[in-house]
Amino acid sequence: MRSQTASRWTLLAIMQRGLPVWAVNTVIALGLTAFGDGDFGGNLVYSHCIGISIWLLLEAAQRLLLPKPKQQWRRLYLIVPLCVTLGYAAGLYLAARLLSDRTDGLWSEHPRLVLGYLLMSLMAGGALTYFFMSREQLALANEAMALASAQTEAAQRQAAESQLLLLQSQLEPHMLFNTLANLRALISTNPAAATAMLDRLNAYLRATLNASRATAHPLQTEFDRLRDYLELLKVRMGPRLRYSLELPGELAQLAVPPLLLQPLVENAIQHGLEPKVEGGSITVKAREKGGELSLEVIDTGLGLPPDRSLVAGYGLTQVRERLLASYRGLGTLELQAGPVMGTRARITFPCEK
Repeated sequence: MRSQTASRWTLLAIMQRGLPVWAVNTVIALGLTAFGDGDFGGNLVYSHCIGISIWLLLEAAQRLLLPKPKQQWRRLYLIVPLCVTLGYAAGLYLAARLLSDRTDGLWSEHPRLVLGYLLMSLMAGGALTYFFMSREQLALANEAMALASAQTEAAQRQAAESQLLLLQSQLEPHMLFNTLANLRALISTNPAAATAMLDRLNAYLRATLNASRATAHPLQTEFDRLRDYLELLKVRMGPRLRYSLELPGELAQLAVPPLLLQPLVENAIQHGLEPKVEGGSITVKAREKGGELSLEVIDTGLGLPPDRSLVAGYGLTQVRERLLASYRGLGTLELQAGPVMGTRARITFPCEK
């Protein structure tokens, strides 16, 4: 059943490609009748026999000798004249048999007519070949554009889904409940500190929600958001948490995907500093060199676990997927163990100032 369907579709495609050929043959017959010799019926038979013979030979030659048209199109310089000449001879013979004409008489009695048929056949064959090749190339180009568009939409959809999942992980109830508990304690003991903490929480939540709706924002916004987050954690961890944010002024307005650095900072605190009795420090740096932006999160915590399970963690996986969607394989995320303890996480990707 499938092969019969494929055969019908192939036959239909051939018939559709043949319609312009039949139209051109008819126009040639009308022109020969109006400006040349012979009646319309005879000219129509000769025109169709010659035109269809040439077209069928060209179809077969292109399928057999041009499997890769883009790379092998120069073969047409040989294929077209050869197929036109052979198709012309075959069509002329077939038409003469149908009309009971003598082919040798045609060459001797009407040389100009035969030569005119041949020249028109060469021009029509070349024109039709160019027409079909151009239409096929256009169809392939449209197909490639549609495929690229579908891939782009899929990448954008994946980036959006990844961004929302990352947002959900960052608005974790554990951090929010701890922050609210600290706020409750500070309200009665230190109202000024409670107010400052509430302002930080408000700024953090607002920036997180805004980031979930954007595909990019200034690097300064990313660092401001980290500062709000780290200040909230300092209320809970106290002197056990120290941090430094290093952002050169010339890089502050660079557009970057939102929510990139947050998972790295969260990992540094959750796996490196919180389990460590004395805590430690976090340094976030931005550097640009040779058109490439480097963002580093360096902590003095416990370091990478022996089983390297942190490397395949949920937050880092989301960051890698968003780098892939945004920079098509040109963005990287690396984790390195410190010389004694601690971890260095580095994100790199192309940047445009």
